[in-house]
Amino acid sequence: MAVRRDCSAVQREALIRDHVALVKYEVDRVACSLPAHVDRDDLLSAGLIGLIRAVDRYDPAKGASFATYATLLARGAILDELRRLDWAPRGLRGRYRRLEEVVAALRQYHGRQPTEEEIIAELGITSQEYNALLQDASTTAIVSLEGLAEAAGDAYMPTTEALAGSSGDYSPTAVVDRAEMRRLMTEAVHELSEREQLVLSLYYQEELTMLEIGMILGVTESRVCQIHTQTIARLRAGLHARMSA
Repeated sequence: MAVRRDCSAVQREALIRDHVALVKYEVDRVACSLPAHVDRDDLLSAGLIGLIRAVDRYDPAKGASFATYATLLARGAILDELRRLDWAPRGLRGRYRRLEEVVAALRQYHGRQPTEEEIIAELGITSQEYNALLQDASTTAIVSLEGLAEAAGDAYMPTTEALAGSSGDYSPTAVVDRAEMRRLMTEAVHELSEREQLVLSLYYQEELTMLEIGMILGVTESRVCQIHTQTIARLRAGLHARMSA
């Protein structure tokens, strides 16, 4: 039985209140480059719903700490709210898909990850326009990677489903499929540069914000957002190439 069911109303309220900062932190992690029409309070409200869900569902027998479980459910709720809001303008989504297509095509042609210069040349834009695209599409990249992480289970990035429990598919075929996806994703990660791998590790494993990562790397928050977006495009290209082989 989940221990949260034994909580009094006062204890439950205290547990929620004690972890509100966790939800605010998760909003900061995904809000690197949100447009003005997206209200951070909407994301915070969604994250709080995820936190409340965690309080009601948490079972220590699953092995995860409450903070870890609450973080995953809050983050999942925040990303779901972003999807519901359909926040990204159609033009931006189109430009981001074009970026992923170009990176994948260049990766296939060269048999390696393309350089930034090769990507810019193929897109037919200036370096300034390219950096602006990476910045604008930062949150799109975060949402994009979540789908890969869910498909792989807990391969490289922890996901909501990895600890949520009963909603996942644990049939032998599904387990094998996730194991294969984990292997392919791990290979794709190792194909990235050391700096790109570090950004992924700091963001998804250490769960730092883009601002905190920038302080470690000695670059601006905006630059980390750009590196992250390009890294996700390369990661997806590497994974696609392996799945198509």
